[in-house]
Amino acid sequence: MDQKNSLIQILEPFQAFIENRLVQVIPSLGKKTVLRDACEYALLNGGKRFRPFLVLLIAQALNKEVDVSHAALAVEFFHTASLIADDLPCMDNEELRRNKPSVHKVYGESTALLASYALIAAGYELLVNNAKTLKESGLNHAAHSDRICVIALENATYNTGILGATGGQFLDINPPDLHLDEVRNILCMKTVSLFEISFVLGWVYGGGDLDQLDLIKKAAYHFGMAFQIADDFDDCDQDMQNGRKINLVLACGAEIAFSQFQNEINKFLSIIKTLKINTAEFHGMCEYLKFQVETIYSKKAFAQS
Repeated sequence: MDQKNSLIQILEPFQAFIENRLVQVIPSLGKKTVLRDACEYALLNGGKRFRPFLVLLIAQALNKEVDVSHAALAVEFFHTASLIADDLPCMDNEELRRNKPSVHKVYGESTALLASYALIAAGYELLVNNAKTLKESGLNHAAHSDRICVIALENATYNTGILGATGGQFLDINPPDLHLDEVRNILCMKTVSLFEISFVLGWVYGGGDLDQLDLIKKAAYHFGMAFQIADDFDDCDQDMQNGRKINLVLACGAEIAFSQFQNEINKFLSIIKTLKINTAEFHGMCEYLKFQVETIYSKKAFAQS
């Protein structure tokens, strides 16, 4: 089985669950209106569901009985809201998202903007709902549900805000004088921020040791950076043609980027081993990312030889 099919096999059971839960939660957005339709269109517009998958995976590694579905949906709401905003004409001006018309092309710019607001607010509500579910569960960590809810809300607000994804998007469209550290910082704010939400939500709602929060955040950082470098290798040629400078491969060269990727993957695998969440699924995802990066890197190295 090739690496792509292997990843699909890992994701599929989780994707089906997430898709079903998304459909079930749509009515919580209120009665059917054009605004709710825009939210539904954005949420059900495909995608790998990678970030909610991470929430479910971490929680499952900790405690197979715990229900973290609302937390998983919350991070998908945050991610979807960011995509709606990114696609707007005043931002990246993308007319297509996942080979379908962007939300603003179907519902108009004002409705698209309001849909992004609505999804962020609904995401916070889902985090509160998951804390309520946990409190009623009778699980060992249910007694700490209020503290867990506060941690989840604090992390989500930080990482979706001006010091996280929102600030990262601002720097992406208004780039400062770019050097390697600044490129890493922007990509960390844009990409790692939402991965940190996923890792933290899975950890706290799943019953992970709250004293290990800093370590799970480090795991999120290394995984998120590895994911971003892999994405930058994939987008390198297109970004070069479009003059987009916020790409680590373009900023430091393929050889250094490849070395950094390997370093991030190795640090991530070491941390999840320490945290005892080094599941076969995590190793499978890392193998897929390594295969993707090594394939592109070898082609670039061959082309330069």
